[in-house]
Amino acid sequence: MAPQNPFFETWTTPFGLPPFDRIGPGHFPPAFDRAMADQLAAIAAISGAAAPADFLNTIEALERSSRPLDRVSQVFDNLNSSATNDALDAIARDYAPKLAAHHSAIMLDAALFARIGDLYRRRSTLGLAADQQRLLERWHLRFVRAGALLGPEKKARMAAISARLATLHTLFGQNVLHDEDEWRLVLDEGDLAGLPDFARDAAAAAAREAGLAGKYAITLARASVEPFLTFSARRDLRRQACEAWAARGEHAGAHDNTALIAEIVALRAEQARLLGYQTYADYRLDDTMAKTPAAAEHLLQQVWEPAKRKAAAERADLVAAAREDGLNEPLAKWDWRYYAEKVRLKKYDFDEAAVKPYFVLDNIARAAFDTAGRLFGIRFVERKDCPVYHPDVRVYTVEDGDGRAIGLFLHDNFARPGKHSGAWMSSYRDQESLDGEVLPIVVNNNNFAKGDPTLLSFDDARTLFHEFGHGLHGLLSRVRYPSQSGTAVRRDFVEFPSQLFEHWVSVPENLRRYARHCRTGEPLPEALLEKLLAARNANQGFDTVEYAACAMLDLELHARPAPDARNIDQFERDFVARIGMPPEIGLRHRPAHFQHLFAGSGYAAGYYAYLWAAVLDNDGYAAFTEAGDPFDPELAARLKRVYSAGDSADPMALYRQFRGREPEVAALLAERGFAG
Repeated sequence: MAPQNPFFETWTTPFGLPPFDRIGPGHFPPAFDRAMADQLAAIAAISGAAAPADFLNTIEALERSSRPLDRVSQVFDNLNSSATNDALDAIARDYAPKLAAHHSAIMLDAALFARIGDLYRRRSTLGLAADQQRLLERWHLRFVRAGALLGPEKKARMAAISARLATLHTLFGQNVLHDEDEWRLVLDEGDLAGLPDFARDAAAAAAREAGLAGKYAITLARASVEPFLTFSARRDLRRQACEAWAARGEHAGAHDNTALIAEIVALRAEQARLLGYQTYADYRLDDTMAKTPAAAEHLLQQVWEPAKRKAAAERADLVAAAREDGLNEPLAKWDWRYYAEKVRLKKYDFDEAAVKPYFVLDNIARAAFDTAGRLFGIRFVERKDCPVYHPDVRVYTVEDGDGRAIGLFLHDNFARPGKHSGAWMSSYRDQESLDGEVLPIVVNNNNFAKGDPTLLSFDDARTLFHEFGHGLHGLLSRVRYPSQSGTAVRRDFVEFPSQLFEHWVSVPENLRRYARHCRTGEPLPEALLEKLLAARNANQGFDTVEYAACAMLDLELHARPAPDARNIDQFERDFVARIGMPPEIGLRHRPAHFQHLFAGSGYAAGYYAYLWAAVLDNDGYAAFTEAGDPFDPELAARLKRVYSAGDSADPMALYRQFRGREPEVAALLAERGFAG
């Protein structure tokens, strides 16, 4: 008898966690096929029901219909991001267009939309609760934006575009991962000049993992390449690493992403035109807080020129440091981080290498857990009885103040082959209570370089807090309906809870308690703490310029009625020249590896969202500053309501309830040193 497919069973694992030790690639195709068939049968039952449409038999039934497919998709998507292999990659390529076609079949179902439309027209007479009213309105809008109002020919074209985009997005992400996994800068002892002990240890560990005994290796994981660019005294090797980092996704051959970009951009523009929008950016931003490309562009322009001025002042300091170092050539992209560190050491008497031994991964994770405890009354209890998909993963039960479980949290912190780069939050199960309480299973992924112990830079620590903020958004969710759960909010609001939580990594009280030396356990010396805080916003011109340029490039690509991205390299060159991009500062993400835009549509025409959210988070944290207490109980209680509400309420209304007013940009400009 063939082994039973785990997806066709009830999981008896702790917390209903997927039985990773029993799930293999071969289980996914039949599980996807059955789940899609089950959902289509459920949709047919809704569409063909003899009873008139009401909220329960149409909207709530629609919410229930996706549960089997969500169960399979969430496991597959997470494993394909965190622990992929050739078999999972092949399934992703095969099923991406199938899943897109399945989604289109539902969203373009005329009989189903007729029932939703009937309810929408009668919504004021149905006696719905506020979350139900919003759910109905959001479902109606979702169908309209998917093409439900189009004629048959245009519907067919919309479905074809969606299927093709799903394939292109999948290929794009796989190509970037291929380049990241394949490249290494292999070094000998004599190539390590300038590297502090933690960077040497991480490079030795990366070499051992690659089977290069006695060598050192720099990989294209951000936690490997950025410290190398910051500390290596070998300019020739910095150049190799920097150019490899910038060239991901654009190597000629089977893994070249440049041709994919042109097709993706063209298909998105056609999609928008079919729906009656002039450009794809108009389409995407119509359902955001910003509402229009002009509003997003206005925000970017408010910081672009001040950021460039700040970066020019930073550059002058860097050039002076380079001349003192004997470099008489023009400053290049592979020089900026190296000389920025020297300037920071001179200006603030602050050495990143000196502070890093105090930022031990386990301690910083505990700082995040305990901060959430003080703010929101929850605690994280590690457990060893749960199946995991990789030995690196640590599992925690999340409990409220009464000791009741409210969710499960997975922490997957290390870079490795088969894991996508960057940092992200996802979930294996979303919170909801439609048919009884369903608790969330949330995962945070980071890509830190493993060490003994693992040491973080201050930026790494901020990244951990950032993703943990997303995690809290999922864990604290308390909504009735699955599609309103946790992070299922508008794109330019989803970064607010995560970016706001970053502020607590800098709270002196937290640093004094959790920043402890990896060998001695001694706390971070007070003098060094003061220097860290004074220097934490150094290089803000550089950081803002490299980000804002990418956000403007995103809008530029998607805000044209007939975009032409066939020669994306030329497009990039023309763009950076037109905006006056400082030549020593590269784009944070060049198009060929810009996964936010092209490995999916989530941030397409929406990369500005990080800056939009930065206005919210700086203005929001200013409330705690004004209160004189970063753990002010009343503010924390109001903030918890933001995290718990998901998409059950309008995001600006949630912000006003927390802050007492709408956000102001002044706090952002002051925080980055751009005011005035």
